[in-house]
Amino acid sequence: MNKPSFGDLIKGETPVLVDFYADWCGPCKQQAPILKQLTDRVGDKVRVVKINVDKAQKAADQYQIRSIPTMILFKDGKIVWRQSGVQPLHTLEGLVKQFGS
Repeated sequence: MNKPSFGDLIKGETPVLVDFYADWCGPCKQQAPILKQLTDRVGDKVRVVKINVDKAQKAADQYQIRSIPTMILFKDGKIVWRQSGVQPLHTLEGLVKQFGS
């Protein structure tokens, strides 16, 4: 079975929060448990996808990722929000409420 393409991942009505990160990045490690809390709280209202910039350089280049962590929220395949740096849970929850289906 083929892995879905990045374009396939971000399509659809359910918002997709993409976390561009790297294993060696300290702030990225801080973000990980916040994302876990987010999925525990909002369930299937958002899909969280983690993209390792060292392994997916094409995607990182395509979205001009210059600092990590960078989060991009897609809705219907379009960017509706983008921010670099560690994002607090309340910010991410607010985005899910704003853009959730």
